[in-house]
Formats: sequence, C-alpha cells, structure tokens
Amino acid sequence: MSNRADVALVTGASRGLGAAVARSLAADGWAVAVGYRSGSERAQRVVDDIRNSGGAAEAFAADVTDESQVTDLVDRVTNDLGEIEVLVANATGPQPRVPVDDLTWQAHLDQLEFFVKSPTLLLRAVLPSMKRRRSGRVIQIGSDIFERALPGMSAYVAAKGAQLGLTRSWARELGPFGITVNVVAPGWIPVERHGDVPPEQVTEYLADVPLARMGMPGDVAATVSFIASDAAGFITGERITVNGGHTID
Repeated sequence: MSNRADVALVTGASRGLGAAVARSLAADGWAVAVGYRSGSERAQRVVDDIRNSGGAAEAFAADVTDESQVTDLVDRVTNDLGEIEVLVANATGPQPRVPVDDLTWQAHLDQLEFFVKSPTLLLRAVLPSMKRRRSGRVIQIGSDIFERALPGMSAYVAAKGAQLGLTRSWARELGPFGITVNVVAPGWIPVERHGDVPPEQVTEYLADVPLARMGMPGDVAATVSFIASDAAGFITGERITVNGGHTID
C-alpha cells in the first residue's frame, strides 16, 4: 500500500467486481469506502467481510450520477475515514442491447451518465485534496467492448470509448500534480448478474480466449490493487486489459 494516504473509495462496491476490488484494496491496507446506490445489506456484508479479515471499511450510499450526492459522498467519506487517495469509478447501470434501428439519444445518455458524467463528478469532488497533497490514483473500470464492438451495443461501446478518452486527457492534465489516471478494462467476468447465461454462450466465448478460461473478479481486483500501489507510480494514461488475451491486436 501507499504510505502517503490511507483511504480508497470504490463505487458500485456492494457486489460483483466492485466488491472484489474493495476486499483486495482492504487486504493491501487501505481503509475502504464501500460505495453503493441500493442493496445496503450487500454493502454491509462486504464491510463485515473486510472487518472480519482485519481491515477497515465503511459503507456509503449515494447515486454517483447526481452532483449533490457525489459532493456529499466525498464529504462523508473524508469526515469518517479521511482524505481519499484512491478513487475507483466502478458503478454502472443496465447495458441493454439496442439495435441501431431503435437507438435513441436517450440510450446514449443512459450510458454516458455512468461512464462520463459520474467519473467527472467524482474526480472533481476528490481533486482539491489530491492536488493539495500532490498525489492520488484515479482508476476507472472500463471494458474490452470498445475493441469487440458488438452489434446492438453501440451506445455502450461509444460511452466506453469516451471513458478511455477522458482517462488519457486527465492523465496529461493531472500528471504534474502527482495524480495518475488509468483504466482497468475487464473482458467478460461472470458475476451475479450473469447467473442466467446459457452454457453454450460461455463455450463460444472461451473459444476465442487464448488462456482458455473465464476471468474471475479477483483477476480484475488484483490489477486495480497494483495500479493503486506505489509500484505503479510511473504508469498513467493507460488502459490495462484483463481478458485472457481475448482482444490481442
């Protein structure tokens, strides 16, 4: 863990990848703010797991697409745990398949809310203290969907492309303040919301994965932990893809 500060905020951390990231960062010694919008019981289970393993964590409810709630969230985390050194923007919403025939501007906005608006609000809220300390880690959870360019997913693909663009531009702008900005981009990592996926779909996917296995939440969490550490202090503006080689160029 870094020895400069002690708090990591992980949004969308009540389940799935976010929960795995929260547990991993806590194991590294960070005090973790487990952010969630709904599912308080799941968020508290993550907190309890961390505490039972000897770590420090608190759960914080907020809609991270709402500016006033984001400001309040960061204030509460700072008051209860301390200044935020690591921001992991993981919260997401539904990702429906929408054929271009039915594609609306609202469908685009629904995705941009989570992958452009929310990260912008979160970064703005944590930035004053990061700039003052001249250190910080901003880690966005992206996707390899941008390369896969799946039909019917153009709104999601476009938003993930915008997320990557933000990361690169912010990395250049904030580097002089000692703040790194990166994207960790998973492939298909089965979590709770993938419980009803047909086995044949998994088999078809694996046929194109060189490492011949599905990724696990821990694979993504370990990568986030590395980017949050001092060992990654000279890495910024990058996207680290975690998909077993599925989208090797």
